[in-house]
Amino acid sequence: MRVLAPLGGVAILVAAAEILPRAGLVDDRFLPPFSTTVAALGRQTVEGDFWLALGQTLGGWALGLAIAMIAGVVAGVLIGSVPILRKVTASTIEFLRPIPSVALIPLVVLIYGSRIQSALVLVVYAAFWQVLVQVLYGVADIDPVVRDTARSFRFTRWGVVRNVVWPTALPYVMTGFRLAAAVALILEITAELIVGVPGLGRSIGVAQSSGAVPDTYALVLVVGLIGVAVNVGARAVERGTLRWHTSVRSEA
Repeated sequence: MRVLAPLGGVAILVAAAEILPRAGLVDDRFLPPFSTTVAALGRQTVEGDFWLALGQTLGGWALGLAIAMIAGVVAGVLIGSVPILRKVTASTIEFLRPIPSVALIPLVVLIYGSRIQSALVLVVYAAFWQVLVQVLYGVADIDPVVRDTARSFRFTRWGVVRNVVWPTALPYVMTGFRLAAAVALILEITAELIVGVPGLGRSIGVAQSSGAVPDTYALVLVVGLIGVAVNVGARAVERGTLRWHTSVRSEA
C-alpha cells in the first residue's frame, strides 16, 4: 500500500497530461500529450549530446556536493568543538546562511562567466550551509558527561572526536547530506539554465528558446527523475550508514 499510493498519484498525473491536450482543454502548443513528451525523450536518448549534458550535470552536482560535505563536516566539528569559535562565528553564520545562492549569480558570472566554476561556486555555497548547520547541531547534542568521561580516561583530542563526537553527530551529518544533495542538484540546474553552464539546464534553455516544446518537457522530465533518484539514493545511504541507530531500526 505504501508503494501503490505514490504510483497511483503518478498515474493520475500522467493520465491528465495525456488527456487534457488531446481533449483540447489545454493548448498542445504549450503542454503536449505525455506520449509526445516520451517520444521526444526517446529521440534525445539516442543523441550523444544528451548523454554528454547528463554527465556534465551529474559531475558538477557530485563534485559540488563532495566539496560541501567535506568542508561542512570539518568546519562543523571544529567550530562546534571549540566554544570560543562557536561564539565568534555565530553571528557570521547567521548572516551568511540566509543569503540565497542565486543572489551570487551576477558575481560568479563576472568572475567565471559560463564556465563550470560558476555552477560549482553556487552549488558549494548552497549545500555547505545545509551540512554545517546540521553538524553544529550534532556536536551541540553531545552529552557533557560522556565527553568528560572520555577526557578522564585520557582520550586524545582525536580520540574524543572519533569515539564521542562523530557517533553523536553522524545522524545529523546524514540529514545534512540528504538536504545538501537536493539543494546541490537544484543549484546545478539553475546555474546551467540561467548562467549557461554546460549541462541539462542549458539544454532545457536551448530547447525552450528554439520552440522545441516536447524536447523541453522531456528534459524537464529527466531532471525530475534525477531528483527522485537523488532523494532515494540519499535516503538509502542514510539508512545504510545509520543501521545501528534507533531511528533507523524503529523504521525497519
